[in-house]
Amino acid sequence: MVFWKKNLIIVWICQFFAMVGMSAVVPFLPLFVRQLGVTELKETAMWSGYVFAGPFFISFFLAPVWGSLGDKHGRKIMTLRAVFGLAIAQIIIGFSQNVTHLFLGRLLQGALSGFLPAAMALIASNTPENKTGYALGLLQSSTAAGTVLGPLIGGVISDLFGYRFVFFSVAILLFFTGILLLVFVKEENRVDGIQTYTFLENWKYLLNKKVLKISAIMITLTALGFSFIRPIFVLYVETLNVSSKLLPTITGALYSIMGITSTFSAAWWGKRVEKKGIKKNLLVATIITGIMYALHSVVNNPITLIPVRIFLGFGFGALLPLLFTSISNSVSYERKGGVLGVASSFQIFGNMIGPIIGGYAAGFLGIKTSFVLTGLIFLLIASIIFTKLKD
Repeated sequence: MVFWKKNLIIVWICQFFAMVGMSAVVPFLPLFVRQLGVTELKETAMWSGYVFAGPFFISFFLAPVWGSLGDKHGRKIMTLRAVFGLAIAQIIIGFSQNVTHLFLGRLLQGALSGFLPAAMALIASNTPENKTGYALGLLQSSTAAGTVLGPLIGGVISDLFGYRFVFFSVAILLFFTGILLLVFVKEENRVDGIQTYTFLENWKYLLNKKVLKISAIMITLTALGFSFIRPIFVLYVETLNVSSKLLPTITGALYSIMGITSTFSAAWWGKRVEKKGIKKNLLVATIITGIMYALHSVVNNPITLIPVRIFLGFGFGALLPLLFTSISNSVSYERKGGVLGVASSFQIFGNMIGPIIGGYAAGFLGIKTSFVLTGLIFLLIASIIFTKLKD
C-alpha cells in the first residue's frame, strides 16, 4: 500500500478514537458544572460557555507555534505531543472539586493539546496535492464518526458510573491512541534541511494573501456558529420534556445523529469538490446548515428533531474540510504546518468566543432564540462565499 494511504488509514483510526474520547464529555459538561455547585440556570449557561471555551483561550496562541515547530522538527512528533497532552489534561480535569478547578483544567487542556491541526498538517504534508481534498475530507469524517459514538458513550457511562469516570476513561483511550500513532505512522516527507518559517512570518503570509484570509475568516465564523449552541444544547433538549434520568443519553444520541451524517458527507463532499469546485459546494452546504440550525427553534420534541439533525450533519460535514483544503492547496509544502496552524487559530478563536457569546445569548434572549442566531451566522457565511470566494 502507498505510504500516504497507510498513514491516512492509521491517522483516521487514531483521530476517531481521540474524538470519541473528547466528545464523550459534551452531553454532560453543563450538568457537571451543576454538580460542582452552579445551580441557577443563567449562571449554569454562562459557566458552561466558559468551560467549553476554556481550551481555546490558550490554544489560540499556541496552535501556530506548534505548527511552526512541526514544520521544523516533524509533524508526527507534534501529533504525539498533542494526544498525550490531552490524556494528561483529562486526568487533571477528572479531579476537579469546583467549577474554577474545572475551568483551569480546560485551560491546561488547551495548552497541551492541538491534536486536530497537528494530524491535519501531518496528512496534508504527506499526501499528493491532487488528493489533499479527498484526504482531508476523509480525515474530517473520522472527526464526525468519533462524534457519533463519543456523546452517546459518554452519556451512557455518565448515567451508569458518574461524570468523573468518563474523564478517566477518556485519558486511557487517548494514551492508547498515542501508542498506535507512535508505532504505525510513518512520516516520509521530513522537513530536515528545507527552509522553515517563523510564527510571525506565517501569520503575515496568511493575512497578506486574499484567498487564505477569506478562507480563514470563514473558518472562524463556521467554528463560532457550531460552538455557539454547544454549551446550551443539553439545556435545549431539557426543554423538550425529556426525563432528567435520560437527559445525558438522549442528548448524546442527538449529537450522534448529526455525527452519523457528517461521517459520510465529509468524504462525499471531498469527492464532489474535484468535479464541482470548492465555492459551489461550500455555498450549498452552508445554506443547508443555516436553515437546519434555525429549524431547531420550532421543534417541540426529540423525534421531530431527528431529521433536522440528519440534514444538519450532511451540510456541516462539508464546511471545515473544504475550507482547510482551500488553504492547504494554496500553500507550499515547507510551510503547510505553520500556515495550517495559523488557520487553526482562526478556528480556535471561533470555538473560543462562540460558547461565551452563546451562553450569554441563552441567558438573556432565551435558548431557542440562540438557534435562530446560529442560522443567521451560517447565512452570513454563505453570502461571503457567494461574493468573495473564488475557486
